[in-house]
Amino acid sequence: MSRVDACDPCLRRTELIARLSPRIERAGRGRAAYGRLLALPDDELISAMGANSDAKLHVARAAFAPDVARRRCDEAEVSAICRHAAGYPARLLELDDPPAVLHVAGDLSALEGACGGVEDVPAVAVIGARRATTYALDVAWTLGRDLAVAGVTVVSGMALGCDSAAHHGALEGEGRTIAVLAGGADVAYPASKRALHRRIQAQGCAVSELPPGAGVMRWSFPARNRLIAALAAAVIVVEGRERSGSLITADIAADLGRPVGAVPGEVTTPRSAGTNALLADGAAVIRDGRDALDLLCLPVRRRPPRVQREQPRPAPAPRPAVQPAPPLEPGLRQALAAVDDGADSPDRLALALDGDVAAATVALTRLELAGVLRRERDGSYSRRAR
Repeated sequence: MSRVDACDPCLRRTELIARLSPRIERAGRGRAAYGRLLALPDDELISAMGANSDAKLHVARAAFAPDVARRRCDEAEVSAICRHAAGYPARLLELDDPPAVLHVAGDLSALEGACGGVEDVPAVAVIGARRATTYALDVAWTLGRDLAVAGVTVVSGMALGCDSAAHHGALEGEGRTIAVLAGGADVAYPASKRALHRRIQAQGCAVSELPPGAGVMRWSFPARNRLIAALAAAVIVVEGRERSGSLITADIAADLGRPVGAVPGEVTTPRSAGTNALLADGAAVIRDGRDALDLLCLPVRRRPPRVQREQPRPAPAPRPAVQPAPPLEPGLRQALAAVDDGADSPDRLALALDGDVAAATVALTRLELAGVLRRERDGSYSRRAR
C-alpha cells in the first residue's frame, strides 16, 4: 500500500523539475551541470533554464494542485516521502541537492531499513558497465548474492549489464535490493527489465526523484547516480571505462566520504580502464563478497529465514571459516594454468600441452564440472568468479 508523506512545496518542486526536464537536457549532461541546477531554488532554476518567459510553465505552476499529485502517486501505487518527513533517508540529506521528494515503488520498509540511519542494516551499491563482459556479469551477480546472504541491502541502477546482474544476485540470495531509476519509480527502464522491476518491488523497492510516469532523459542518469552514491554506505564498481557513469558515482561517493571499492580487470581492455584507475587511486580491491564486507568493516552474519524477517535480528555471528576447494589433479592443474595463459579452447589447449584435442576436451569439461571454468557463448573457456 502506498504512503504519501510529502508537503505541498516539495510536491510543487518535483513537478517543476519534471516540467523543466527538456531544458535541463539541453543544459548539459555533466555532473557539474546537473549539480548546479538541481541545487538552485525554484525561481533561480527557472531563470537559469531560460524559462522566465515560458507562459505554459507559469500557467502550470499557478494551476498546480498538490492533491492531484498525491492522487497520482496513489493511483500508481507509489509512495512519496519528502525531505521534511521522518521517513526520508537521512543519507540523502548529505547531498547539496537532495531530492525534494523520493518516490518509492515496492516495499517501503526496504528503504527505511537500509537508508534510515539503522546501523545494523547497511546498504552497498554494486554498479558497472552496461555492455559488460561475462566475467563482470559473473562477479556482479556473485557480489549481489553474497551481500544479500550476509544481510546487506544491494543498491544499483537496474541498467543492462552489471547493475541488473547485481540485482539478480541479491534476489537469488533472498535479500533486499533497491533500484534507483532515472525515470519514474513505477516505470521499468529499460523496458526489457519489466520482470526484474516486478521482482525488485516484491523483495525490495524502486526509487526515483521524478514523479510517477516520468520518462527518461540523458541528464537523469548522471543525476540518479548521486542518489545511488548517497543511499549506499559503500560503492563497488565492477567494470567501467574511463569517464563512465559508474566512475561519476564513485567520485560522488568519495566526496560524501563513502568507501569505494573496485574489481580488478584486464589491463589491456578499455572496459576495465576505469576500475583499474580507481584501484591505482587507492580504491579497495574487491575480489569477492568477503572483500565487500571488509569494505564496510562488517563481520559475516547469517540472515534469519525469510519467514522470520519481521523478527528481531540475531546478534552478528562470527565469520565462518572458508572451506578450501578440493585439490585438482596435477594434469588438471596444468590444463588450468594453460587456460589462464590463453589456451581457452580444445585446439589451443591441445597445442599448449602437446596432446590431442580429445584429451584437451575432457580436461576442459572436467574443469567446468568442478566449477573452476565456465564455457562462453563462443565456445571458449574462462575462469569462473568465486
